[in-house]
Amino acid sequence: MSQLHWFLDDEKALKRFKIIRELSQQFSNRAALHDTDSSFPHENIAALRQAGYVSWTVPEMYGGLGLSLYELLAHQEELAQGDGSTALAIGWHMGLFLNLSATDALPEEVFAEVATTAVQNGWLMNSCATEPATGSPSRGGRPQTTARQVEDGFLLTGRKTFSTLSPELHWILITAGIEDSEDVGEFLITGNQVQIVETWNMMGMRATGSHDIVMENIFVPHRYLVARLKPGEKSPRNRDGGGWMLHIPACYLGIAMAARDFAVRYAAEYRPNSLAQPISHVPHIQEKLGQMEMKLLSARTLMYDMARRWDRASKSDRPTLRPALGTVKTIAVQAAMDVVDLAMRVVGAQSLSRSYPLERFYRDVRAGLHNPPMDDVVLRMLSEAAVNEIQKTRNSDSRLPLF
Repeated sequence: MSQLHWFLDDEKALKRFKIIRELSQQFSNRAALHDTDSSFPHENIAALRQAGYVSWTVPEMYGGLGLSLYELLAHQEELAQGDGSTALAIGWHMGLFLNLSATDALPEEVFAEVATTAVQNGWLMNSCATEPATGSPSRGGRPQTTARQVEDGFLLTGRKTFSTLSPELHWILITAGIEDSEDVGEFLITGNQVQIVETWNMMGMRATGSHDIVMENIFVPHRYLVARLKPGEKSPRNRDGGGWMLHIPACYLGIAMAARDFAVRYAAEYRPNSLAQPISHVPHIQEKLGQMEMKLLSARTLMYDMARRWDRASKSDRPTLRPALGTVKTIAVQAAMDVVDLAMRVVGAQSLSRSYPLERFYRDVRAGLHNPPMDDVVLRMLSEAAVNEIQKTRNSDSRLPLF
């Protein structure tokens, strides 16, 4: 364990972490402006490209670093302390490369192309599947985006919402219903083929660039139909148990850590004239600060533990981790909201001031409730896993009581 980061002890990882910490501090200086304007932080993405960060999770065979999930979370937490929107946006790109590497979901020659361009050109990638009518793809609705087969490929028409990182995307994974078929296709398209409609005007995470993208008869060659799924068939990208999506809780915990730091500094320095010492000596303030520490330590320890388990698990074992990985997100987001609320109670009415970052943290962490996996899905997975475990145990252990 290093003083620089509680969960990192590898010398090379700590050197990379210092790079990210410097960038995070830069990003924090302009986070409020991008939040106010709901503008996309292109300069932050350019800095991450310049540092090589966008290629760190690309496999080594293609020129990347093949970063572990465990280390990625440390960097994502740190970026979120500077600017939550930048962290969440780039997290989808970083995590997606982990996902594609772990699942072999793309044909080898296609993955080699996107991986090489990420390393050499800094090209970014995300998956855009949410639609106005179907909502989150995790709910299983058939996409209204259509793919009509033509000579040498397909013509895609449709609209996707919540297309995070859209102003900077080069590669986009799209789902579409294939005409004259019940099948759903997963297609790889390029950012210059779509129209970006700037619809993103939310309460929190205002600078993620999660606009709508529109496709109007864009041509996609056969080689970029990367998966064709029958009704009810899961995407090959589901084979890894969803470990890559821990970049989401890492982001919200990073925001909570920034709120914690602000509140602790405030408590240590602020002394009203009614007190002989700063408010950090007041019992009810100490209680709130202690609660913040406990919540962060508990949620972060679980997250890093599950990340290490995922990194070490075999491909066949990773899907069994899905309920626990989902639990990390649910617990982390709740902890993040609690910590920000406590931080605002410590600071008092001044926490509502637009001159302070706490009101932005308050808005940003609540966006986590609407990132996958949703709480009801996590609870259902945990319930099913518990019941299945008992049923298997009952079949092998006659000592268990019957009711």
